[in-house]
Amino acid sequence: MVLEQYRNARKTFGFSASRKAKLFVEKRNFSITREPKGGKGKPKHKPIFVVQEHRARSLHYDFRLEIGGVLKSWAVPKGVPFSGEKRLAIRTEDHPLEYANFSGIIPEGLYGAGVVKIWDRGKFVPEKISEKEIIIELRGRKLKGKYVLIKTKFSKNSWLIFRKK
Repeated sequence: MVLEQYRNARKTFGFSASRKAKLFVEKRNFSITREPKGGKGKPKHKPIFVVQEHRARSLHYDFRLEIGGVLKSWAVPKGVPFSGEKRLAIRTEDHPLEYANFSGIIPEGLYGAGVVKIWDRGKFVPEKISEKEIIIELRGRKLKGKYVLIKTKFSKNSWLIFRKK
């Protein structure tokens, strides 16, 4: 059942893959930035996650899960919690799989300008993937254990992330 949810995740998260890729590309100037454009990444047998420290206008952490052939992404202003504390996670545009390896500087004046560093990465095991709830087990260097993302009613992109006890 969970594997089926994972494979069908594109439908679960709305719009088509080409629309998702278009949102990512529209926000960037690839003649200036070293960010990967995408299109070459292949889904992994064991899905990956990455957390990137992003020193943009304000420090936040980008939490990304490989789902449906892309990196589903959330900006987490206070970072992914190690305990059961609930933290805000704001859904952002999907990123290409190649973005999981990106560390570098996004030039001033461009969307997301600032320094991006990989803070943690690893594999994850999906337990539940739906429109309103994602339950996964993270197997990273720093983040380990069961995590939950829950869609809130505050706004269309507002989620909460926490570590399950």
